[in-house]
Amino acid sequence: MDIIPYNHKLKEHSRELRKNSTLAEVLLWNRLKGKQIRGYQFLRQKPIGNYILDFYCKELKLAIEVDGQIHRLKIEADTFRQGQLESFGITFLRFSNNQVEKDIDNVIGKINKATTSLGLRPLPSKGD
Repeated sequence: MDIIPYNHKLKEHSRELRKNSTLAEVLLWNRLKGKQIRGYQFLRQKPIGNYILDFYCKELKLAIEVDGQIHRLKIEADTFRQGQLESFGITFLRFSNNQVEKDIDNVIGKINKATTSLGLRPLPSKGD
């Protein structure tokens, strides 16, 4: 498995972000943690390169970003950031805070579909 470098100076900031999560991040984390999605482990506020991803699955190289209102003003910066991270082979899923807060089941369905389409052998779930 490829090891993707990260800026060690971001570790403390990622801890602070975990302590100060948005409602949408908390709701999604409650559905991702503990390998609930097809047995895959997701990490939250994970430093990768010079950036911090909201959620990241190392096995799949899958990033999940939850975008609040501020991201409407940061489209160009977000596009550049995403391109930088995609150069490491990372696949992105983006959801708005509203999507997560109002339709979490659909969001989880899209995440499940993405884990399947990445073409990796499914891991056994905890219940198997």
